[in-house]
Amino acid sequence: MRNTILIVDDMEINRAILAEGFKDEYHILEAENGQEAIDILNVNEDIAAVLLDIMMPVMDGLDVLREMNSNGIIFRIPVFIITASDSEKTLMDAYNLGAVDIISKPFMMNFLKCRIGSVIELYRHRNELEEIIDEQVKTLNSINHSMIETLASVIEFRDCESGEHVKRISGITEVLMTAVSEMFPEYYTTRVEIEKITMASILHDVGKIAIPDGILNKPGRLTNEEFEIMKQHTTKGCEILASMPSGILDKEVYNYSYDICRHHHERYDGRGYPDGLKGDDISICAQVVAIADVYDALTSPRVYKAAFEHEKAVDMIFNGECGIFNPKVLEAFKSSMDKIKR
Repeated sequence: MRNTILIVDDMEINRAILAEGFKDEYHILEAENGQEAIDILNVNEDIAAVLLDIMMPVMDGLDVLREMNSNGIIFRIPVFIITASDSEKTLMDAYNLGAVDIISKPFMMNFLKCRIGSVIELYRHRNELEEIIDEQVKTLNSINHSMIETLASVIEFRDCESGEHVKRISGITEVLMTAVSEMFPEYYTTRVEIEKITMASILHDVGKIAIPDGILNKPGRLTNEEFEIMKQHTTKGCEILASMPSGILDKEVYNYSYDICRHHHERYDGRGYPDGLKGDDISICAQVVAIADVYDALTSPRVYKAAFEHEKAVDMIFNGECGIFNPKVLEAFKSSMDKIKR
């Protein structure tokens, strides 16, 4: 439990008055300028509240608030501005930077203790609730991942290549989604969403469960009729996902899985399948998994072909031999080549 109050003021007498008022209920730490305060905050996880003066040397109170915003501490620890300043702009700046209250000097200690104690208790309950929610999210993600890996292992029994294939696809998807997000603001995706997309990519070929063995593992080239049946794995996969009881998968993971399953064979020029989507009508996650799928298919041995070398596979992708891809995604693919190759 957090039970320390950090008092930040360049005037020793002010620190002494505040320390005397809180010493019976809290452990007290003191700093005489903003930089000292930041140093203490960075190494002490027991701080329940910060009592912060505005006007100080080295680093003033507003700069302390800015630093606490940049490293996220402001969301966990309440900050009370204790000041004699009556500048409306300064006080509004403090509020906008996350201060929970402004307490003007001189102050009544009993009133101050009640105000600060109430907020500390509120933050304590909020932080405990967030920890509980974080644990629940971790548990749910673990269940989701286990369920997805179980479904993917079913494919492995049907298609001897797919077991390792889906593991490589998830790794390449993570690398490529991260690069696309960092390089192109229009495709920005949060870290949490990238993790969900990576998880969902494992199910991109789940529809192969419904494809006959004679076609799925045929050592030679498929006939036109057989290829039309093979193409159905995209829609069959969606049917499998849709038949799953609700709640088994996180809603967003399910939505990503459904989209990727159906559209990872679409192409940027509209010549893919099953829906003939074109350009950015294809979601960025499906576009990324499409390249990951093609690259791994080229560089892995299959019953109908030997593995191509990395360089040959890359040339085939950039030359359009495997369909047309988004130039921006290809640029991200090129920039991530070393990671993808590994």
